Amino acid sequence: MILNINPTRQELIKLKRKQKTAQRGHKLLKEKRDGLMKQFMAIIREAKELRTNIEEKLAKGFESFVFAAADMRPEVMEEALSVPAKKTSLKSTTKNVMSVDVPQFEYKSEGDFLCYSLKSTSSELDSALKNFNDVLPDMIKLAQIEHSAKLLAAEVEKTRRRVNALEYVLIPNNAETIKYITAKLNEQERGTLITLMKVKDMMEQQEADELAQSAEV
Repeated sequence: MILNINPTRQELIKLKRKQKTAQRGHKLLKEKRDGLMKQFMAIIREAKELRTNIEEKLAKGFESFVFAAADMRPEVMEEALSVPAKKTSLKSTTKNVMSVDVPQFEYKSEGDFLCYSLKSTSSELDSALKNFNDVLPDMIKLAQIEHSAKLLAAEVEKTRRRVNALEYVLIPNNAETIKYITAKLNEQERGTLITLMKVKDMMEQQEADELAQSAEV
């Protein structure tokens, strides 16, 4: 599509500058898009592996907990879990990845997850709590990774739209307009040249006529 611009040499110079800027921007955005896709795919693979590992640990933990609940009286189970002895903390920061601020979670814990008497409880409860304790850092890491993947996916889509807008709209329109203005200016130059040649011929003819008149006199 030809842009609505006056076909002048000044506008042509401006448009050529804009075209160069658009082409440089297109190249940089394509590099950014490719980098984001590489980061995104790496995170997706890591998330898939981590989720599989978490699901296995949770399955074992819930299985052990079911056996423990079947082996212990409800009041004993409630008493054993009523006063947890382990404390945890979670600190959230961000890290810049390809101009995207992705979350960073720092998990800390202190104390023992076994907060009850081992005499009155089932060993299955110990096994269940150990699995849950071991899987918690992985769950926090998975939350960090999946949220990062969501943010990167949004940035990939936004960058892809910008690349397409430059590649299929702005740059072709500029190129077509540059071609149109160049043709117009060439046409104007040819018209001016023809006019000058006609004026020159007229002047030469007039001079020849004057010389002929002088010769007759």
